Amino acid sequence: MGEARKAWPTTLWLVRHGESAGNVALAAAELAESPTIDVAARDHDVPLSNVGEQQAQALGRWFASMPAAERPTAILASPYRRACATAEIIGTALALQARSAFAVDERLREKEMGALNRLTKFGITQRFPEEVERRGAIGKFYYRPPGGESWCDVLLRLRSVLDTLARDYCNERVLVVSHQVIVTCTRYLLERMDEHTILQTDRDQPVPNCSVTAYDLPEVWRRDMPIEPKLIYFVAPLESEGAPVTTKSDAPRDTK
Repeated sequence: MGEARKAWPTTLWLVRHGESAGNVALAAAELAESPTIDVAARDHDVPLSNVGEQQAQALGRWFASMPAAERPTAILASPYRRACATAEIIGTALALQARSAFAVDERLREKEMGALNRLTKFGITQRFPEEVERRGAIGKFYYRPPGGESWCDVLLRLRSVLDTLARDYCNERVLVVSHQVIVTCTRYLLERMDEHTILQTDRDQPVPNCSVTAYDLPEVWRRDMPIEPKLIYFVAPLESEGAPVTTKSDAPRDTK
C-alpha cells in the first residue's frame, strides 16, 4: 500500500524554465526542415532567451506578490543554465538570500537524448532510421536512445527526489524549477498516472515556459495516494504582465 509519510513539504510548485535559446533554435530548425539544431553550447549551457528572462521576471513578481506565509521558502533547480537562471531571477524577487534556501540538484536535469541530441525529428529519421524503427517497436515510454535516457530512467531519479523532499523539506513551501519532461514525470508520480495517461498528457498538454503546476501536499501521504494539482500549467502571471506565453520544446516533440 505504500508507507505513510508525515515529513513532507506543505506546498510544491513545479515550474518549467523560461524560454531558452535552444527552444528558439529548435523551432527555427523544424521550420526550415533542417536535420540539426543550431546551438553552439552544450545543452547544459544553453541560456535563457530575452523572452525567457522576461517570463522569469514576471513569474518572480507573481510569487513575490503572495502573502509572506504563502511564498516559497526553498527553491530546487536543475543544474542546466536556463533552469538555474530562471530560479535565480525568481529567488531574487523573493529575496531568498540564504544559501540553505536554494539548491541545485542534478537529478532535475533534462531528459538526456544521447546520440539524438541536437537533431530535429527530420534529422533523427534521416540519420538513425533504425532507432526510429526500434522506438516504434518498444514505445515512447520505454525507449532509450543510444547514450540517452528513457522516460522510465527519468522517473527512477525523480523517485529519489521525492524521498529528499520528504526527508529534508518538512513543512517547507518548495519551488522546483526544471524542464518539460521533469514536470510531466513528476506529475506522473504525484498523480499516480499510468503509461497511457502520461503519454496522452505529454501529447495533449505541452508544458509552457514558466508555467506553474502546484500541489497542496497532505500531511500524511502514501505512494498509492494520488495528489490532485490545484494549478496545472498556470500562465496567468505571464499574461497579466504581457510576457509572451511560449511552449517551444527542448527536444523534438513526438506526438505518437
